[in-house]
Amino acid sequence: MPKTSLESGQVSPDFCLPNQEGNQICLENFKGQWAVLFFYPRDNTPGCSLEARSFSDLKKDFEAENAIILGVSRDGKESHRKFIEKKELKITLLSDEKAEIHEKYDVMHPKNFRGNEVISTVRTTFLINPEGKIEKVWNNVKAAGHAEKVLSELKTLKGK
Repeated sequence: MPKTSLESGQVSPDFCLPNQEGNQICLENFKGQWAVLFFYPRDNTPGCSLEARSFSDLKKDFEAENAIILGVSRDGKESHRKFIEKKELKITLLSDEKAEIHEKYDVMHPKNFRGNEVISTVRTTFLINPEGKIEKVWNNVKAAGHAEKVLSELKTLKGK
């Protein structure tokens, strides 16, 4: 399975992207905080819905660990707004319609879809420390139980 070329210990690529309200959200704004950055293929699909709901359900637990959760897909802000409303999400979703940040994080890879090779987002999560370095990368994420694994890893890294 394809995986990102980014690894633990590397500086996380900086970015600014619009959120579901159209406000620019920049990674540098969260220096001094942990950041969970998860890339997912599409709004309102079963796996993506499960992953986003799981992170929403654990939002308060992540906040208690001084961590922000940011979901990124190539969907636009209007799609994100509807996704948040429909699934009652409590997290911030960022629009990377030109896939520029997807490319910086190396999460776009070929996969076989209905007999054709397409370039698609591979579900990938980055845990970024308060200094802006990547602490942990999860490649080819399975949505079920993933948010819990990320929270557990965060607590372990913080020595809890």
